[in-house]
Amino acid sequence: MANVKLNAEIREEKKTGQLKRGGFIPAVLYGPETENKNLKLKRGEFEKAYKQAGEYSLIDLKIEKEEPIKILIKDIQRDVIKDDFIHVDFYKVNMNEKITTEIPLNFIGESKAIKELGGFLVKNLYNIEVECYPGDLIDEIVVDISTLETFEDYIRIKDLKVPRGIEFTGEEEDVVINVTPPEEEKEEEPKEVEGEGGEEGKEEGKEEGKEEGKEEGKEEGKEEGK
Repeated sequence: MANVKLNAEIREEKKTGQLKRGGFIPAVLYGPETENKNLKLKRGEFEKAYKQAGEYSLIDLKIEKEEPIKILIKDIQRDVIKDDFIHVDFYKVNMNEKITTEIPLNFIGESKAIKELGGFLVKNLYNIEVECYPGDLIDEIVVDISTLETFEDYIRIKDLKVPRGIEFTGEEEDVVINVTPPEEEKEEEPKEVEGEGGEEGKEEGKEEGKEEGKEEGKEEGKEEGK
């Protein structure tokens, strides 16, 4: 895991507009046995650190003249129009206590069920929740999809390989990824074409048949009487 460093300053300004004009992003630090602190970050420095660590890796945060502390990015807020960072939440971790967080999945390889059978890849999870000590965190969990050779093959949580010290919090049988068969085109069944007038046409046909039968019976009777 990369050693990501970030500097912060104590925030005095209350109006975020002033921070933005000065090239800063407002932030807050919190955690167990930690006094909440309002901070400000240089935009360029934070964007670089976020690109390296994201929300899943530890960051060494140095606040002015204090000793660096280990933190995780717990939440970020972005401008809905410009997509710029407008606020950040930091969580101070205790290296001697387990934390619950997520680790992103990195899918690699080539699936025979896709390449040769024309199936579709179905990703049910993109990140997976784990419990571990902060020092055991890893940047990603690699998932090799080359084991998916048929539509009956699955990769479940229990199949993922992680270093010792990392425990999954989800159900071991939950499916992470699988391949589904291509959809077959269904042939449309021919629809019955009703006679003119629909139901009325059917009824008229029945009545006409009855009348024709009566007339034929009468004619036959007359011929026999003669």
